[in-house]
Parts: sequence; C-alpha cells; structure tokens
Amino acid sequence: MQENNLKAIQPRSFVPKTTNSRHRYAKSPNLLKDRAMPVKMNEVWVGDITYIPLKGGKFCYLAVWLDLYSRRIIGWTLSTHMREEIVITAFEKAVRLRNKIPAGLIVHSDRGGQYAGNGFRSLLNKKQVSQSMSDPDNPYDNAFMESCFSRFKAELMQENKCFESVEDAQTQIREYIDQYYNVIRLHSSLDYNTPIEFETEKLIAV
Repeated sequence: MQENNLKAIQPRSFVPKTTNSRHRYAKSPNLLKDRAMPVKMNEVWVGDITYIPLKGGKFCYLAVWLDLYSRRIIGWTLSTHMREEIVITAFEKAVRLRNKIPAGLIVHSDRGGQYAGNGFRSLLNKKQVSQSMSDPDNPYDNAFMESCFSRFKAELMQENKCFESVEDAQTQIREYIDQYYNVIRLHSSLDYNTPIEFETEKLIAV
C-alpha cells in the first residue's frame, strides 16, 4: 500500500447525537441574543448535555447547568438515557444549591426536546424563570457550555479514554467538578479566579 501510495479507509467512530430539535414541542426565543453578559449570580444559567464514553463501546450522558456569571457548575447529573428527566434532575440540584433563585432568571439551552418538554417547562414556570433557546442550527449560541464540555473532556479524559462503568464515570466526574473545576481551576474570564473564589469575592463586596 505504501509503494502504491494507498491509505486504508478508517471507519468513523460513532458519536451519539445529544440534541434533537425535531420535536412537536414549542420553541422558546433566544433571550441572550445581543444581551450583555450577566453582572450578578443567578441572572443567567446555561445548560447542555454531552455523551460520556464507557468501556465496550457504550455511552452514558451528562447534563450540566452552569451559572454564566461565575462559570460555576451548579447542577449536574449522569444517566444512561437522555430523557427529559436528566435535565430536570440536574436543574433541581442547581435550585437546591442556590437555595432561592430570583424570579426572572434566564435559563438558556439548545432546542433539544429535553428542554422543550412539558415537564421541564412546567418546572420553569413554577420557579418563575424565563426560558431561552439557541437559534436553529447555531451551536455558537450556547458556546459557553460547548467550551465547558470541551475543557472537561480535555482535562478529565485523555484521548480515546473511556470510563470503566457508569459508577466509575460518576465518581470521577464528581471529583473533577467538586474538587477541581469549581475550586481550583482558574478562569481567565474571572480575572484568573476559580468560580467559588469569584462568587465569594463578589458576595463580600456587596
């Protein structure tokens, strides 16, 4: 093959699709378009789902909510499915962490069916928060979560690495978020503070 300048065709690795915007539910407008960056905590939360590879070619799925002001991961859950419950569970964890969220909080995501479902919309209405969704076929509208997941996989998972099991993934992801990302990892957008340091500093200044 080398003598004849031939290359073997390598099959592409299967990558699960985590967003399906072709559903029967209504879409919400993009409330972040042309909007300035948040100036306080609990002004804008952004969320997304990513796939997590497991040994044997299997996958599980990670749903995350991040406070856009401090870049702190405030709620997450890992599951073997991508049903609506995954984003609801992660959101409820974020609400418990924040204890009391202000009415008018903007919750932004892509246009996936998990975020457009009746259960999640009902929860948002109950909490008196505003739902925002990215424009069609424009992942850059949720670039902050895309960037978060990109760093997450680069730092926690080496190239082609997969977790032994869902339980293994759960343990390592929890350690990454609670012991590194939120408390040790410096963010240039936060003047090289960690999310926890940035939030603490702003609370003291109030």
